[in-house]
Amino acid sequence: MARRKMDDREPAAAGAGAAAKAVLSIAGASGETRGVALVLHGGRADSYESVSGRHLSPARMRPFARALRRGGGGDGLAVWTLRNRYRGWNGKDMSPVHDARWALSHISREHPGVPIYLLGHSMGGLTALSVADHPQVAAVVALAPWLNGETPVDRVAGRRILIVHGTADRWTSPANSLAYARRADGVAESVDYVALKGAGHFMFRRVGLWNSLAIGFILDAFAGSSGRNVQGSAETFRSLLPAAGASLPVVL
Repeated sequence: MARRKMDDREPAAAGAGAAAKAVLSIAGASGETRGVALVLHGGRADSYESVSGRHLSPARMRPFARALRRGGGGDGLAVWTLRNRYRGWNGKDMSPVHDARWALSHISREHPGVPIYLLGHSMGGLTALSVADHPQVAAVVALAPWLNGETPVDRVAGRRILIVHGTADRWTSPANSLAYARRADGVAESVDYVALKGAGHFMFRRVGLWNSLAIGFILDAFAGSSGRNVQGSAETFRSLLPAAGASLPVVL
C-alpha cells in the first residue's frame, strides 16, 4: 500500500489558496530502491482552487503510476505521485513547479544519488520539463505538454526526453511541442518526439500507445541506469521506436 507524505512547507502568505497542501503518494520499490519515477498531473492556466483526488487531472495519471509500479517495482523502481496544491499554473507564480521541486527535495533526501524519471501530462508535462535540471533527473516523458516558444530547453541538458502529442489536440499545441523538441535536440542527451495520429488531449484515443510509449520509455531508461533486465514494456517501446536518433517527428 502506498504511503503518503504531506506538504511540510511553511504556509504561503495570506491570499488566494494559501492554505492548500500538496500530497505525495509513494509506492516503494521491492528491496533496494534503484530509481524513482515522479508522476505529475495537469491542470489549468489560472486557478488557486485546491486540487482534490477526485479531480480528473490527478485521476488521469493513476493508471500510469500503477503500470510503472507493476513494470519496475520488483526491480527497484519506486513510484511517487504528486498532487499539487492548486489546480493552476498561475502565471509568474508557476505553482506546480514549486510543488515538483518540493517533491524532488524529498526524493533526494530519502534516495540520494538515485536516478529520477519524470512523467507529466499537459501542465504536468511543462512542469516536468521545467524541473528537469534537478541533478538526479535522468529522463523526462511529457505527454501533450503545454509549451510555447519561450519554454526554456536548457533545463533538459544531458537528459533523455520523450514528447508524445496527439495530432488532434485542441487544448495544447502539437506544433509548439515539436518546435520545442527540435530546439532541445542537441541540448538533451536524446530527444524522441512521437505524433499520435488522430489522438486528442485527454489520451482517450489510442490509449494503449500513450501507455506503451510512456511506461516503456521510463522502464528503458531505468534499465539502462540500474543495470536491471526489466522485461516487457521496455522492449515494446523499442519496437515502436527502434532507431536511435530518428528524425523528428515519428508518426504513429
